[in-house]
Amino acid sequence: MRPLLLALLVAAPVPAAAFCGFYVGGAGKDLYNHATQVVLMRDGNRTVLSMQNDYEGPTEDFALVVPVPVVPKKEDVKTLPRDVFDRVDQLAAPRLVEYWEQDPCAQHVAFGGLGLAGTGKGGGGMGLGSGRGGPPLVTIEAQFSVGEYDIVVLGARQAAALETWLLDNGYKIPPKAEPLLRPYVASGSKFFVAKVNAKRVTFDKGRALLSPLRVTYQADELRLPVRLGLVNSGGEQDLIVHVLALDQRYEVANRPNATIPTNLEVADATRADFGGFYRALFDATREANPGAVITEYAWQATNCDPCPGPVLSAADLATLGADVLMPGVKVPASALRLFPGQAKVQGALDRDIIRRVVRRHRRALEHCLAVTGAPPGKVDLDFLIDAQGKVPKATATLSPPHPAAQKCLAQRVQRMLFPKPTGSMVKVALPFVTRQGVGRGGFGGGGQLNRFVLTRLHARYGPGDDVEDLVFRAAPAISGGRGTAQNQPTDAKPASANTFQGRYIIRHPWTGKLACDNPVRGVWGGPPGGGSSKVATRPRTLGPTKAAPNLSALVPAGIPALGVKPAAN
Repeated sequence: MRPLLLALLVAAPVPAAAFCGFYVGGAGKDLYNHATQVVLMRDGNRTVLSMQNDYEGPTEDFALVVPVPVVPKKEDVKTLPRDVFDRVDQLAAPRLVEYWEQDPCAQHVAFGGLGLAGTGKGGGGMGLGSGRGGPPLVTIEAQFSVGEYDIVVLGARQAAALETWLLDNGYKIPPKAEPLLRPYVASGSKFFVAKVNAKRVTFDKGRALLSPLRVTYQADELRLPVRLGLVNSGGEQDLIVHVLALDQRYEVANRPNATIPTNLEVADATRADFGGFYRALFDATREANPGAVITEYAWQATNCDPCPGPVLSAADLATLGADVLMPGVKVPASALRLFPGQAKVQGALDRDIIRRVVRRHRRALEHCLAVTGAPPGKVDLDFLIDAQGKVPKATATLSPPHPAAQKCLAQRVQRMLFPKPTGSMVKVALPFVTRQGVGRGGFGGGGQLNRFVLTRLHARYGPGDDVEDLVFRAAPAISGGRGTAQNQPTDAKPASANTFQGRYIIRHPWTGKLACDNPVRGVWGGPPGGGSSKVATRPRTLGPTKAAPNLSALVPAGIPALGVKPAAN
């Protein structure tokens, strides 16, 4: 059985793409065998906790116990779609990117397990008595069903009585849970207990696909109950917390904080095992900052650079809690938005220039989808660019097929005008995916969606560690891990807006001839001739731990803050 995983996430509707290079790969939750992920959305004293339950085992052996400060009502608990957590993880995970130095003589075109994992087979008893006529030591404060879960909310006057109640009602909780329950009971916490009703579960190849859970409550401080989730962990366990808040980054208040080194120029060999490189970097950062929680990302949730995939939509934010944090604000009627993938280009016109031209026409392309009523899916644009920069031929293919939308899209592409290429005809294949989104105004048309900041915090716990619940506090804005210039700072800097990410760069300097008197060096973009880079995929499972890579060999300039020396010449 894998430990219970609870997952986060947040999003935004407008894809920003100032990045002019190639996104190679990301180091997300799949990098770790025992990673728990949650998403916390916070405004004032209102908190929405979203948890993804990644569980392997019999459905009747699943239970979740989470201390909460108040009794949630049925309308405060919802099940969520699983894919929203993948989008949050992809958006905020550390990333490997790749740049090629452009021809210095070319004329460049400029364009403006939390909770307690146990088992639950029994129903909900009505409390454990404490002698003749005395008030019960355990009471059921609420009881209801949501999705495939049967939920009870318990109050308790004694930790031992709560442990007994759970055992008597069929919950196979880990041994020695009572001391961990005690401080929550003493503080007056309630206990949110969910178990699976096997009759309402969806299965895929024999594995139960459990829906993520979302719980809304009010609390004076933003706190995450970590101690219970680690009671049955036999080894190291990673905790990744995403916090979404209006205009605000978060950090922990009761542990040291550190930021992951960023803007590191890495050797080309890093692409072969980016996961191993990042594990070694994270370990070195923890060693240099004992007990610290590491900030890996802090950025406006509606923006990214580079973007590893589609940014999150208004519907995603509503799914994660914006619907209750912004009462009276409704998600506008959705429309299909286009998000480009990796273009394939044959001919002498830079791929990034092509994408920028297409991006300027994105709203016209999306209009085709709206007026024809095309369903969500995939869009493939194939077109030719002649010596004058015009498009003599274009075709669009939709999956699922939609002839009217395909015709409209092809006509729109033929109206585009590109810079004149050097040489023969340029052939372009540009894929897109479509997702439901909204206009630029976001929630209520007032741009409120653009105010959400997504923070990614990463902690690791090992056997014998002194574990305490994490308490979060607001933190000032930071920046780092952006821009294409070389020799940028590798640490976070104070900033007026949050634009920090863990980014690692492979550069390919120009090696061709310099056939001009005044070459312009240091202009970085896609590969020469518009070719494509190989994409490094992150592992779904890691298997046995590999030997840690040599950071000095992969980071030629070294990492002075971590004591990593430059590679020997």
